[in-house]
Amino acid sequence: MSFVEYGDTIKDGDTAIVFLGHESMFPVKVQHGTVTQTKYGVIRHSTDLIGKKYGSKVTCSKGGWVFILHPTPELWTMNLPHRTQILYSTDISIITMMLELKPGSIVCESGTGSGSLSHALIRTVAPTGHLYTVEFHQQRAEKAREEFREHRVEHLVTVTNQDVCKNGFGVSNIADAVFLDIPSPWEAIGHAKAALKAEGGRICSFSPCIEQVQRTCLAMEEYGFTEINTLEILLRVYNVRTISLQIPDLGKAAEDNSSTGFDSSNPSHQGSPCANLQQGTVQFKSGVPLREVVGHTGYLTFATKS
Repeated sequence: MSFVEYGDTIKDGDTAIVFLGHESMFPVKVQHGTVTQTKYGVIRHSTDLIGKKYGSKVTCSKGGWVFILHPTPELWTMNLPHRTQILYSTDISIITMMLELKPGSIVCESGTGSGSLSHALIRTVAPTGHLYTVEFHQQRAEKAREEFREHRVEHLVTVTNQDVCKNGFGVSNIADAVFLDIPSPWEAIGHAKAALKAEGGRICSFSPCIEQVQRTCLAMEEYGFTEINTLEILLRVYNVRTISLQIPDLGKAAEDNSSTGFDSSNPSHQGSPCANLQQGTVQFKSGVPLREVVGHTGYLTFATKS
């Protein structure tokens, strides 16, 4: 199992996703002799998981069942242990596109945090690219190294524990893109410029407050970055459902029906608009937004090294 290479069968030591439903799933490390408790009963790793194919339907001890899924960056984002606030797939997708990442790209990131974006970046630049990620907090940096090793992507990522605002990324003139998710990104713009390749490298800064964006944009201009723009992704989900509305009485419907010899008892007329007029209601599909909507996550500021 690897987050960048698909494996067909579950092996000892793999990280797998136990899927109970779209709103209920969790990761598990597969180990001989270990059991996992779920609301549907016990899953025994030795007999129920190891050797089975990913995607298999596994019956638990109480008779209920779950699916065992191969891990992906998207599933990991939904199930990872939170050490910090994380980026979700909506923002990650636009970051990957706007930074123009592809297999073979070299990317610098700060800070590593819980590793949500890191896993997506690694999957994007594999198999020949590399991620240099910097984390200020020592324990978080050590935990990130451990997760990358367990997920078998450690050859694609270098984790450094240092202050990027003072010491930079530890590389010079090689990065195709730089991503900043730190409290004061304007202090790291100079180091980001030094890490980027000679010309055309892209930078992205994620900040929750517009005051941070303003200072970051000023710093980008000062260091000669061009094409500076800021955006935010607001996802609005609609429920499609059937609505019934009463047809207003316009006064001529009954007269028109009688003059044309309309027979509502005729089966051939049951699905016609006139039949709905006789019933007094009409049904149609309508999109209704959810009452609770996830709003602002942060501002994404992009720029290009001139």
